[in-house]
Amino acid sequence: MAFFKQQKVEDIYEIGEELGSGQFAIVKKCREKSTGLEFAAKFIKKRQSRASRRGVSREEIEREVSILQQILHANIVKLHDIYENKTDVVLILELVSGGELFDFLAQKESLSEEEATRFIKQILDGVNYLHSKKIAHFDLKPENIMLLDKNIPIPHIKLIDFGLAHKIEDGVEFKNIFGTPEFVAPEIVNYEPLGLAADMWSIGVITYILLSGASPFLGETKQETLANITAVNYDFDEEFFSNTSDLAKDFIQKLLVKDTRKRLTIQEALSHPWITLKDETKVQENKKVENVQLKTKRLREYTIKCHSSMPPNNTYINFERFARIVEDISRVEQGFSTLAASHDSLQEDMDALLSIYNEKEAWYKEESESVRQELSEEIKWIQDLMSSFQLENEACVNGNFHSVFNKDINESLMELLNRSCCEEFLAGLNLDVTESHQ
Repeated sequence: MAFFKQQKVEDIYEIGEELGSGQFAIVKKCREKSTGLEFAAKFIKKRQSRASRRGVSREEIEREVSILQQILHANIVKLHDIYENKTDVVLILELVSGGELFDFLAQKESLSEEEATRFIKQILDGVNYLHSKKIAHFDLKPENIMLLDKNIPIPHIKLIDFGLAHKIEDGVEFKNIFGTPEFVAPEIVNYEPLGLAADMWSIGVITYILLSGASPFLGETKQETLANITAVNYDFDEEFFSNTSDLAKDFIQKLLVKDTRKRLTIQEALSHPWITLKDETKVQENKKVENVQLKTKRLREYTIKCHSSMPPNNTYINFERFARIVEDISRVEQGFSTLAASHDSLQEDMDALLSIYNEKEAWYKEESESVRQELSEEIKWIQDLMSSFQLENEACVNGNFHSVFNKDINESLMELLNRSCCEEFLAGLNLDVTESHQ
């Protein structure tokens, strides 16, 4: 876990002018008091409770810090220090004062493909370093491609803003809806598993805009933009690409591929002929540029439009909430599936128990009928026996004493006593009966 210094950043740094701002972050220029060195202080507003939607969660801030601490590359902004107070986490970052790449190019009088490839190559180098560490940026766009110093012929590019960056772990599925609609890959829009390939799509969009001043998927509304992305609805309009080489268009085409398995990887992009060919060969390959100034003019128009339309069309704040809703729905569906499986299992158990009960009930019923039948027969036998006793008794009263215990009654008594298993009593009774008879 990253260590955040619980100390007032103002005690260590002089905080200066604002350099930029985002939804929950403000970047200000600052100077370290002890050394006089200049840095950029990124004030990230902390989320005060789990239920709140304002601010950035502790987990997200720690993830960004953790990723920045793993990075050390010439084309990526460096993290210098971390501070924390009650409301903010403050990242002290390398000062990147050259402005945005697109703003720089839009101010130029002309732009050739050779110059464009030098800048794209630097972007690729930075992304290659990230991907070698299994880190996906997930927010590559012109605003996050800055220049260290614009006052040199070929300024040094710095990739910034790792607020959405994630480490891609093997075997761990990661889904989210985030980024800027104009530059996000189809798998983000479709809420599919994400990986390093999403950055390559964004590079394709950036290259398209850099060479034409037009955005391949940008629509009048956010919904239209996303629909264009999922349909991969773009073309190389002759109005914008009449002076663009086939190699450049091939490079873009192989990046703007919906199937992530067929999209160029970072290594394949670095090896593409448009990036690797030397300047002399490119001059022969490319068409003669008659009006290069037109490209920069369109790029200037694009940057002005982009900055002015940023709030309505370049933010994903509502889609973060949508992603959470989709996740909640997914969890509910999983819960219902588990409940349904449990219900099916319980129903099977109940059916089995009911079957056993029915079998037992039938068995007991059958046994009960059998016992009842036997009992009924025995009761009838006793009733018959008692009737015989009554008849013989009447005969005895009438003076016919010798026939009281006749042969039939004797046999009946013997059978009854035999059922009772009283052999000694039976022997005695036999003796008495014999004597009486005599």
